[in-house]
Amino acid sequence: MARPLIVGTRGSRLALRQTEIALDALRAASPGATFETLTIQTEGDRSSASLSEIGGRGVFVIEIERALLAGEIDVAVHSLKDLPSDETPGLSIAAVLAREDPRDALVSREGVQLRDLPAEAAVGTGSPRRALQVVALRPDLEIRDIRGNVDTRIRKVEEGQYDAVVLAAAGLARLGWLDRASQVFAPEEMLPSVGQGALAIQVRDGDAAVPAVAPADHFETRVAVTAERAFERRLGGGCSAAIAAYGTVGRGPKPERSPVLLRALVGEVGGRILRGEMEGVAEEAEMLGLRLAEFLIAQGADEILGSGK
Repeated sequence: MARPLIVGTRGSRLALRQTEIALDALRAASPGATFETLTIQTEGDRSSASLSEIGGRGVFVIEIERALLAGEIDVAVHSLKDLPSDETPGLSIAAVLAREDPRDALVSREGVQLRDLPAEAAVGTGSPRRALQVVALRPDLEIRDIRGNVDTRIRKVEEGQYDAVVLAAAGLARLGWLDRASQVFAPEEMLPSVGQGALAIQVRDGDAAVPAVAPADHFETRVAVTAERAFERRLGGGCSAAIAAYGTVGRGPKPERSPVLLRALVGEVGGRILRGEMEGVAEEAEMLGLRLAEFLIAQGADEILGSGK
């Protein structure tokens, strides 16, 4: 394009670092394109209330999507886990970048792992998914809601407001703070959020920015998150639902025939947890997610989520 593409992003330290990573990928994929950054404050950044109170994780993207639809920006950079699984009409994800570590991590004040925290220790998380799985591992701990950016949450632990906090390992790694984690959970211990660790590059449908963005798409990550997001979309879950899904992609004879393993769970804190896994191939990633959702629905996922589907 003759003019620079305007890239919209949130203004947190992590969001700006993620935008730098995205810009590096875009410049490498499209050397002829130029980019400028515009910082946009979202409702999720302005409010200290819990996500369930202010409208779910979409509060981190609504203003950015409005700016994109209005033509004020050409490209939006999001943490994919912040994007609702139902795409906004007129917008599409033109590229999903190679995934950073999708796992969850524990940052504790004393530098100990979850198993070594004292009984009734306060663990901070605003995620029902994380709360569910922490309680499953340590039912004697106290789960407390926490909001704020990564640095704010870590500071609250250091100040003694919490004994520990659960965060995305990807965010810590991107900020160069992974050494602050006392534990990184295996997926078998704590299944990640849909899209966790992946960055999404969003554009207007059919816009001139698409050719500059699409070459940055990472095939394996795109396949994995397509299955995860289809699973969540069928269940109708959001930030208030305890839903997890994690897809992994192997090597196949052809890219479209690459094997995909999707693991997922649905549950309620202190109550039932339904788990399942299915295998498929890359070209059927969306169908794989839908099939696994239907399997868990048959086990009672709708009753847990109250989705009414």
